[in-house]
Amino acid sequence: METLERILREHKFFRDLEPQHIELLVGCASNVRFSEGEFICREGDEATQFFLIRAGSVALEINTHDRGPLVVQTLGEGDILGWSWLIWPYKWHFDARCLDLVRAIALDATCLRTKCEADHHLGYEILKRFGHVVVERLEATRLQLLDVYRVTP
Repeated sequence: METLERILREHKFFRDLEPQHIELLVGCASNVRFSEGEFICREGDEATQFFLIRAGSVALEINTHDRGPLVVQTLGEGDILGWSWLIWPYKWHFDARCLDLVRAIALDATCLRTKCEADHHLGYEILKRFGHVVVERLEATRLQLLDVYRVTP
């Protein structure tokens, strides 16, 4: 039987995190499911969680006035959804729409921020790992916008 602790410990995002830090993360984690077409988050809403996608696909979208929703990246199994929970004002920067049934592990933002404040080593490790996620999302957005507007970098 898969436990949340084992799933988190073996996930590439949390790899090499100290065992006591994995235990702290498990205290903030829960299994969640979303249906096809359901929005996991909407731009501007409060970011109260982040997600480790276990199965299914999620389209990250931005809304444009003239073209409607624009997919900037599609996330799947093993990807992390959400970095907005970590950086004030804790508001989502994208819409996240399920392309099919999505199973994920949700990590509660308030719980995790509290644990990061209490253990700065954990906080620094989490911040370093999410820095990579932020850069990846910015790069995907840049490439998508260049493609949409047919601009050569």
